[in-house]
Amino acid sequence: MSHNPLVSVIVIFLNGEAFLSEAIESILAQTFENWELLLVDDGSTDNSTRIARQYAEQNSNKIRYLEHAGHQNRGMSASRNLGIKYSLGKYVAFLDADDVWLPQKLEQQVAILEAHPEAAMLYGRTQIWYSWTGNPEDDQLDHFLSLGVDPNKVIEPPELFVLFLEGGEIQTPTTCNVLIRCEIIKEIGGFHETFRGMYEDQVFFAKLCLKAPVYVADAYWARYRQHPNSCCAVAEHTGEANTAWLPYLNWVTEYLTEQGIDDPRVWRVLRRQLWPYHPIRRRLINWAWITAWALKEKLARITQHLLPASVYDWLTNLGKMIRRTPA
Repeated sequence: MSHNPLVSVIVIFLNGEAFLSEAIESILAQTFENWELLLVDDGSTDNSTRIARQYAEQNSNKIRYLEHAGHQNRGMSASRNLGIKYSLGKYVAFLDADDVWLPQKLEQQVAILEAHPEAAMLYGRTQIWYSWTGNPEDDQLDHFLSLGVDPNKVIEPPELFVLFLEGGEIQTPTTCNVLIRCEIIKEIGGFHETFRGMYEDQVFFAKLCLKAPVYVADAYWARYRQHPNSCCAVAEHTGEANTAWLPYLNWVTEYLTEQGIDDPRVWRVLRRQLWPYHPIRRRLINWAWITAWALKEKLARITQHLLPASVYDWLTNLGKMIRRTPA
């Protein structure tokens, strides 16, 4: 690498041959040119390894190919950390192998962070992108989420973290849409490698948004491709998106305790998110179900004693007929 890049772009991939070239081409098309690209292979077994190596060979002054020892599959967090380890830039940007940037992404983001030295990270809106298929019906599905805060300003901690933890249809930072100062990444310890897939990015953003100010922009720089083989789509299909939420909340609890963070807003929202998993809540639900069943049986017995036999039998048969009737 012969130059001194201002921005290190990290693209991690695992069997991403379908879209990897398109992601790389969107980086090559940037109007801002002072960048390096690190292509981090997480143990691919398809043609994406050859594609990445070829780009690195053809653009050796700007692009490097990296992989784990023995071409291992180490997960998304370890792959991002490998890219960070070898990055040279003042700023770090990420792009997943199935997403794309708009041409002015780096130029506009660098200008904003240079103008706001107090901000450790910047993000804006991300297009939820369905229309890449070329199918006219998918054009109607493209959309943006609400930012949840007044944009075009620096947000102090822990406001963004509280917002993200509350959930809902809001735009959280997406890895394809951020620009981050390298020094803050190292200060917070990078990505947590226990989280290999789901919530690996949210763990990272939680640490950062609890630690440092973040600039939120009302601008659109990236397209987040929606397809059935994406990490999030697979997690939704398999149920991992739900099962991984509790480990994330447990991590948040431990992290807040370790860091001595006692902001009441943070803990209030965390307790609210943890309540569905609390054993007392489960016992209350079981108690309510058993109580309702017992009341139903008791009412049935009382009704049987109070009503004439002919009326009771008629009501019983009517109930059976209603239950058998298709909706």
